[in-house]
Amino acid sequence: MNTKFLIWITGALLGIGCGYSQESDLVKYVNTLQGTDSEWALSYGNTYPTVGLPFGVHFFSAQTGKNGDGWKYRYQDNTIRGLQQVHQCSPWMNDYAVFSLMPGVGNLIVDEEARALPFHHSNEIAKPNYYAVKFDNGIKAEISPVERGGHMRFSFPKKEKAHLIVDGFLKDSEIKIIPHERKIIGYVNNGRFVPENFRNYFVLVFNQDFKAHGTWQNTNGEIRAGNTYDAGKGIGAYLEFKSGAKVEVKLASSYISPAQAELNLEQELTGNKDFEVTQNKAFAIWNKLLNRVVVEGGTEEEKATFYSCLFRANLFSRKFYEIDATGKPYYYSPYDGAVHDGYMYTDNGFWDTFRAQFPLSNILHEEMQGRYMQSLLGAQRQAGFFPTWSNPGMSGVMIGNHAISLLTDAWVKGIRTFDADSALTAYYHEATNKGFWGGSNGREGWEDYFTKGYIPYGDIHESTAKTLEYAYDDFCAYQLAKLTGNTFYENVFARQMYNYKNVFDQNVNFVRGRLADGNWLPDFDPVEWGGPFTEANAWQYTWSVLHDINGLIDLIGGEESFNTKLDSFFTMEQTIKYGSYKQEIHEMREMLLAKMGQYAHGNQPTQHVAYLYNYSGQPWKSQKQVRLVMSNLYNATERGYPGDEDQGQMSSWYVLSALGIYSVCPGTDEYVIGSPLFEKATITLENGKRFVIQATNNSAENVYIQSAHLNGKLYDKNFIKYEDIMNGGELKFVMGETPKMNRGVSKEARPFSLSKLN
Repeated sequence: MNTKFLIWITGALLGIGCGYSQESDLVKYVNTLQGTDSEWALSYGNTYPTVGLPFGVHFFSAQTGKNGDGWKYRYQDNTIRGLQQVHQCSPWMNDYAVFSLMPGVGNLIVDEEARALPFHHSNEIAKPNYYAVKFDNGIKAEISPVERGGHMRFSFPKKEKAHLIVDGFLKDSEIKIIPHERKIIGYVNNGRFVPENFRNYFVLVFNQDFKAHGTWQNTNGEIRAGNTYDAGKGIGAYLEFKSGAKVEVKLASSYISPAQAELNLEQELTGNKDFEVTQNKAFAIWNKLLNRVVVEGGTEEEKATFYSCLFRANLFSRKFYEIDATGKPYYYSPYDGAVHDGYMYTDNGFWDTFRAQFPLSNILHEEMQGRYMQSLLGAQRQAGFFPTWSNPGMSGVMIGNHAISLLTDAWVKGIRTFDADSALTAYYHEATNKGFWGGSNGREGWEDYFTKGYIPYGDIHESTAKTLEYAYDDFCAYQLAKLTGNTFYENVFARQMYNYKNVFDQNVNFVRGRLADGNWLPDFDPVEWGGPFTEANAWQYTWSVLHDINGLIDLIGGEESFNTKLDSFFTMEQTIKYGSYKQEIHEMREMLLAKMGQYAHGNQPTQHVAYLYNYSGQPWKSQKQVRLVMSNLYNATERGYPGDEDQGQMSSWYVLSALGIYSVCPGTDEYVIGSPLFEKATITLENGKRFVIQATNNSAENVYIQSAHLNGKLYDKNFIKYEDIMNGGELKFVMGETPKMNRGVSKEARPFSLSKLN
């Protein structure tokens, strides 16, 4: 062999090897079926096998449930009835702007029940960039995404008629079939929280001629052979192709106009000559993102759990903007039904995600977060109130006014793309008015909250939980006002942020319901769910004072009493009283399955509690408890979560905790330290810098921090600042199997709290 050629090929192979080592295949670890073995009565995630790009406008999913069923895909089902374009962020909210495609062979069958095809999970591939299923009858269906559409391929067996059904789902739809262009255009308008003029315009372009075509109606099953246009409730289309065809369809959608749908197709799919190009591009996008957090050590199962969670942590909030012909972003507003310039994001319940998903995104996606904060103020101008749970428009579901947490957390961390005074003025309006769209649109009971210092139990359900959530939100407003020199709003919220004290009864050592006359709600039982609390009880909500743990420690009776109570919380008997729910709800059942006392990780109010020992002089207990939660309650399988995954919140909890940090109090610049799961994690930041978390001697037994060094200097604190992460560097731990009881115990080592300990 020529020596020069040998040197060249060796160098080329080394170059390939170096490139591969820099960006390994991490998509292989992701299982998008994680959490899909769920139902109304028990959630192991309440997810579906999402195919989509990070924060994409549209996703796709196989559909096993009926049209309109929030549980669109259940792992235990054995038939698929459609491959949907989806936008669902929770089964409890349901979906919107949905339509589906479904292949079939033989005689034309359009009914969703009758057309459903059996399949086995062994013939299914579920990855972020690619979903494929081979049905028992031999048809193979494949999906890969782009940001505003997708690419599907259907491979039909020979010697049978090949059909493809387009289902217009619920409510009104319009279909126009253009055979000579191999195209279908139209719109659907389904959704609960949408303006009157809401439409999802779509365009589907096929690579095969149609042998036959027509329209049909899913409300009565009527088929209109040869028809090329129809409109009305539940209108769909059908196509027939030659036997044995391998049909590719490129599809794109727009909320703005049919012309924009065509432009989206041109911008994102026209250059993709075949399905593999789309699949490979989507792989590259996901793999680049996953490689921004490279973990080393740990088991293959732990890596699968980590990267499956990192995938879900980067799906919501969904982009809701499109790009015009000049390259500028603009969007149809789900709040006022008009078209505006700029960015918009949606599909998120902030009661869930302010706790971990947004703090994680502030590390990984500074630019997007800056745009997001602008979009929050845009939504407020268009709707009159901040969104609390958008889907895609205003719903007012769940409790609290947590948009201010997002805005303050961004500002504190240097993401200052919005006007702080405008944000505070909007929040003041939020906190002193009640809107029309649900309990959390504005503030229920705001007059009593400002005058009495709490929300009385009675006409307003979940009053104590709301008092606690509002007190935290008011702290965020106070923090933003103080940081920006707005003394008016600083003074307004300086008193309100301590209102949590007004629902704490020191006689029983818990928060509890309080009546309008100042008396406590009688017959108190800390294990009783509902009533003054949201999907929880007094044991769980007592810890919800995110901004003032020192104040809570004092209320409970000091550090010793606080730690004893925390110990009991994780180990006590798992007694449940149904309370106002009158029956078992899925959150109760999930708490029992966790077998960790009254700790209910499947619901948000307790997800920070394992970290609270950092505030009370026993940080080693947080280290142990966090590792127990990660190892016992998470995995990468269809039963991978201990409750609703909730738009990336539960996944973000795992990702941050596996890195060894967590955001107990968003709205501050601190992440509290837990116990890193991996021997090494390298985070590549948008600014090009890298932050490395090293855990020497780490193992399943060695969960306790023996020492820590930040950039080579001894580090005794139980928290790390955002700036330290974003500047790059190394946080190095030495781990051991026994607690280091003299590390991180000083007052200076403890994380932020509004009050000083007495």
